[in-house]
Amino acid sequence: MNIHGRISKLLLLACALLFHASAHAQLQVVGDGGPGPVKAQHLTAELVSLSPSIAPGGTLQVGLVLTLEEHWHVYWLNAGDSGEPPKITWTLPDGVTAGPMQFPIPSRLPLGPLMDFGYEDSVAFPVQLTAASSVKPGPIHLDAKVNWLVCREVCIPGKAHLGINLTVSPDAAPAQPVGALGEALSLIPTPLPANAKLTVTGGKADFVLTLITGKRETDAEFYPADQDQIANASPQPVEPLPDGLRLRVHRSDDLKTLPAQLHGVIKLSDTVAYDVTAPVTPGEIAPPPGSTAPGAPDTSSVTVLGAIGLAFVGGIILNLMPCVFPVLFLKGLALLQSSGEERSRLRSHGIVYTLGILVSFWAIVGVLLALRAGGSQAGWGFQLQSPIFLTLLAAGIFFFALSLAGLFDIGLSLTSVGGELAQKQGYTGSFFTGVLATVVATPCTAPLMGAAIGFALAQPAAITFAIFTALGLGLATPYLLLSFQPAWTRILPRPGAWMEIFKQITAVIFFATVIWLTYVYGSLFAGGASGGQGIYRVALLLGCFLTLAIAGWVLGKWPARWTSTIAAILIAALGLAIPLYQPKDTTLVWTPYSQQALDQARAAGHPVFIDFTAAWCLSCQVNERAVLKSADVQHQFSKNKVTLLRADWTQYDPEITKQLASVNRSGVPTYVIYPAAKNSSADVLPELLTKGIVLTALEKDTKQ
Repeated sequence: MNIHGRISKLLLLACALLFHASAHAQLQVVGDGGPGPVKAQHLTAELVSLSPSIAPGGTLQVGLVLTLEEHWHVYWLNAGDSGEPPKITWTLPDGVTAGPMQFPIPSRLPLGPLMDFGYEDSVAFPVQLTAASSVKPGPIHLDAKVNWLVCREVCIPGKAHLGINLTVSPDAAPAQPVGALGEALSLIPTPLPANAKLTVTGGKADFVLTLITGKRETDAEFYPADQDQIANASPQPVEPLPDGLRLRVHRSDDLKTLPAQLHGVIKLSDTVAYDVTAPVTPGEIAPPPGSTAPGAPDTSSVTVLGAIGLAFVGGIILNLMPCVFPVLFLKGLALLQSSGEERSRLRSHGIVYTLGILVSFWAIVGVLLALRAGGSQAGWGFQLQSPIFLTLLAAGIFFFALSLAGLFDIGLSLTSVGGELAQKQGYTGSFFTGVLATVVATPCTAPLMGAAIGFALAQPAAITFAIFTALGLGLATPYLLLSFQPAWTRILPRPGAWMEIFKQITAVIFFATVIWLTYVYGSLFAGGASGGQGIYRVALLLGCFLTLAIAGWVLGKWPARWTSTIAAILIAALGLAIPLYQPKDTTLVWTPYSQQALDQARAAGHPVFIDFTAAWCLSCQVNERAVLKSADVQHQFSKNKVTLLRADWTQYDPEITKQLASVNRSGVPTYVIYPAAKNSSADVLPELLTKGIVLTALEKDTKQ
C-alpha cells in the first residue's frame, strides 16, 4: 500500500519560502525561549518542572515533554537500527548544573525487517538540576536548545528554543512527582535489587541472559545501551524459571568478538525495568527442549528413556502423516505382490528397508550435530531453511508424482535414480525406499515427536543419536512387522485395477505436498534483504516444474530408450538450473549528491534518480534493502543509464535541505526522478516504495 506524505500545504509553503530566502537555509526553530508548549511538525514540545523553586545546595527535576501525533515516534538512548535520541543543550546561570537526560522504559518499534527502540503517544525525559550552595537567592532562567528526530514512514528533524524561569529560595519545598514528569520518573529503569542477579553467557550466535529475581518471570525484553550488539529485530524468546527467567538474544552479525560486558535495560513489563551491566562469559546454553508445539508434553520432566519411548511412538505415528503414508502403502502393496517369496528373503527386505531409514536419520543427526558444534541452532526439518534443498526436494517429489499420475513409468528408465531405486523389488529398492520415506518425512512432525526431538538436541551426541535411532525404528516398524509376518498383508486389498487408481490418488497427495513446499520456498524470500523476491523466486520454481513435466512427457512418449532417457536428463537438469542459478551481485554504485553532479547529469541528457536518505531513517533502510537493491530495479537503472545520486542527510546539510524544499519535501525518505529532458520537472515518489512504483516511474520518466 502506498503511503503519501501528510505534511500540510501551509507547512510545505512555509518551508519552501524559508529555504528560498537563503542558500544557507536552516531547520525552522520553534519557540522563543519560553517553556511552551510549542507546536512543531508532528509533535508538541514543552519544558516542565516539578517545582517553581530550588534551594541553594538542593536539586530539582525538570524535563522535556514531547506529545506526538498518532503513529509518530521519537527514540530511546539507543535508537536501534536507525534514528537518533532527543538532545538538550543547556545555557545555565553560574552555580547551576544539569545532569544527563534520563530515558524512561522504551518500546520496540518494528518496521519491515528492522527494529527501532523508542516512544509513541507522549514521553517525558527528566533532567536533574543541582544548585550550588553558593547560588544567591532570586530568579534564574534556564535556556534550552532542543533537537529531535520524529518518524513515521518519513523522518523529520526538529528544533526548539525553550526555557524555564525558576526561583532560588532557601524555603523551597520538596517537589512532588506529579504529572507527565512525575510519571516518567517512575518509569526510569532502576539498578537490580540486592537480592537479584544477572549472568550473561555469550555464544557464537546468541547472548543468554539469566535473571534471578526470586520469583517466576514470564515476560522480558532486552534493550542494549550500545549499538551493533544484538540483532535488534530478532525475536527474544523467554524461558521462565522458578526463580526468574532466561532470555535469549541473537547476536548482531556485525559483532565479530564477544564484548567484555553487556550493558542495557531488561524490561519485565511496561512499568518495571532494570538498568543492568554484567560481564559476558563465553559458552553455549542450549535452548529449552520441546518448545515448538502447543500442547506438547512438558520436556522439563522428560528423561532419556522417556524421550526414547516418545521418539519410537512418534515414529510409528509418523507413518500416518500424509507425506509418509503413500510411500509405506506402495511398499506394502509391493510386499503383497511378492508374498510368495521365501520368508527369509522377505525379512531381509524389511531389515534393509529399516537400514535405509536409520542411515538417513544418522546422516541428518550428523549434520545437526555439526551445525550445533559450529554455533548454529537447528532442529527437525532444518533442511527446509535451505532454498537449494527445498528446490531439490520439491522437484524430486513433483517428478515422482508425475510417474504415479501415469505420465511415464519411472521403472522403465534411468531418469530418476532415487525414484527408480525406490521402485525396484530388490534389496537396493528396499534400502532407497527407506531413504525416500525419511526424506518425505522431514516436513512432518507427528504427535510426541516435538518433545523427544527438542530433548535430543539439548543432549550429548550419544543420547541424540539414540533418540533419533528410536525415531527411525518407529518409522520402520510397520513395514518391518509386515515383512516378518507376511500373513498380515491379508488386511490389505487384493491386487487389481484399483491399484492404478490408488497410485493416481497418491499422486494428488504428493502434488499437494509440492504446493506446500513451494509456499515454504517462497516464504524464504519474503522478508529481510530479499523482501519482494518471493513471487519472482516461486515463478522460477514453477518454471522448473514445467520443464520437469516436459522431461516426463519425453519418457512417456518414447519409453525404455536410451535416447529419450538422456534427453529427459538434460531437460531435467535445465529445469533445476532455473531456480538454482544465482546471478552475481548487480548492485550499482551511487554517487554522493551535489548540485554540480545533478546539473552535469541533466546537461548530458541522463535521467537522474536521487535517494534522499539518512542513517537514522528506518523507512530509508527498508526501501533500500527491499526495493532499490532488488535485481529488477537495478537492471532498469542500468538499462536506462540512470545516474544514481545519494543525498545523505544523516548530518544536517543545507544544500540537501534546499533541494528537498525545491520538491516540496522537508524530511526523508524522499525519492526524486529527473527525466532525461533538460527542462522536465521532478517526479517525486511516495515515501514507502514498492518495486512496482519504482519500475512504473522509471518506464515513464526514461522514455525518450
